[in-house]
Amino acid sequence: MNIDQKTPYGGIGISLEAIAAVAGKAASECYGVVGLASKNKNLVDNVAILLNTEEFSKGVTIRRTTKKEYEVDVYLFGASGVKLSEVLSEVQKKVKYDLERTFGIKFHAVNVYIQDVREVEQQ
Repeated sequence: MNIDQKTPYGGIGISLEAIAAVAGKAASECYGVVGLASKNKNLVDNVAILLNTEEFSKGVTIRRTTKKEYEVDVYLFGASGVKLSEVLSEVQKKVKYDLERTFGIKFHAVNVYIQDVREVEQQ
């Protein structure tokens, strides 16, 4: 499925994979995020999977809510020892801002789900 935009210069088709890539990159750059998780309901398999940048579409879901608005779900692993409510709030703000700035589409909501909490490896 593509999102079609009309501009004075012609039509633009935006793939859901492109939206997922931007949302996944924005979420993974936030402090307190270990990485993106698979959106699969099978949590036993999901706990072991930390998605690569090429697989962000597996951790992000996009839905149309109205004719011109969309909703995004982001599934991630949080870092142990940080205030998760702040991490969730920052991920929501950054993902919404980056998506609207990049694509010029109104995103009604960004829902963030923490699948697991993990220790951050010190380097």
